[in-house]
Amino acid sequence: MAPGLPGPAGVPGPASDADVPAFWQALGLPGLIDSHVHFMPASVMAKVWAYFDRAGPLVGQEWPIAYKRAEDERLTHLRGMGVRAFPSMVYPHKPDMAAWLNAWASDFGRRTPDCLHTATFYPEPSAPAYVDEALAAGARLFKLHVQVGGYDPRDPLLDPVWARLAETATPVVVHCGNGPRRGRFTGPDIFAEVLARYLDLVPVIAHMGMPDYAEFVALADRYPRLLLDTTMAFSDFAERSWPYPRDLVPRLADLGDRILLGTDFPNIPYPFAHQLDVLARVGLGDEWLRAVCWDNPARLFGIAIGDEGRRGGVP
Repeated sequence: MAPGLPGPAGVPGPASDADVPAFWQALGLPGLIDSHVHFMPASVMAKVWAYFDRAGPLVGQEWPIAYKRAEDERLTHLRGMGVRAFPSMVYPHKPDMAAWLNAWASDFGRRTPDCLHTATFYPEPSAPAYVDEALAAGARLFKLHVQVGGYDPRDPLLDPVWARLAETATPVVVHCGNGPRRGRFTGPDIFAEVLARYLDLVPVIAHMGMPDYAEFVALADRYPRLLLDTTMAFSDFAERSWPYPRDLVPRLADLGDRILLGTDFPNIPYPFAHQLDVLARVGLGDEWLRAVCWDNPARLFGIAIGDEGRRGGVP
């Protein structure tokens, strides 16, 4: 239990991954939709894991990957817990990488029916063309990591991309907070300039904007299409370095239809179940948990049980 959190107000959180199905069944859900999951080309994933293996001195605590397993084993584990839909979040850290990642993610989506077809982009002249190609191929959401990419989201090269994604109301999961490390172009003030220019954009702020939680809640007040994902928020790991302000918790009830379950699977230093457990212990009730774990992402991504052939839903 994360320090300072109240006890569960209804359905208790799962104690282990084996208990996850009982958790969502007790909530009356058909499963879970995790809006923040990473599947990447094997060579890229290996480099990401190597980064986290040595990240301790950089973030102030060790970051052992809990699910450093083969791709098929990770898929089996997600499905065994009842995760019915998830993205394959990829992101580039240099030019001429995004189109290749998009091709891989498109193929992964074709061979993984419960995966939400995911794409990405980078500020480069070719970005508008390959973003259009990804949309035409059925991309359901995009992922950006401003800190890892080291680029300015206000770069003029991205203007046509932001405009296209706003026009199509395609969700964009954006890691633009200052955690776990401040980047040259991270922080709410910078991304707020993008939001002000593209009012129809549908941004999903990763990690609830960690550690700038209050600032991103304020942006959610100003921009009604902005959503927040729960990735790592309230976990024991995050609370040690980037605690969520207790006086801000009631605002998450106010934003209840704009919060999405996210976990960062497989790149987390604790069991998947822990994310669900701490969300239950926030004490906002079962209706809030149902919205976060299923209703909100289902509405955002157009997911309906038994409708997977037409709308990219889940089996």
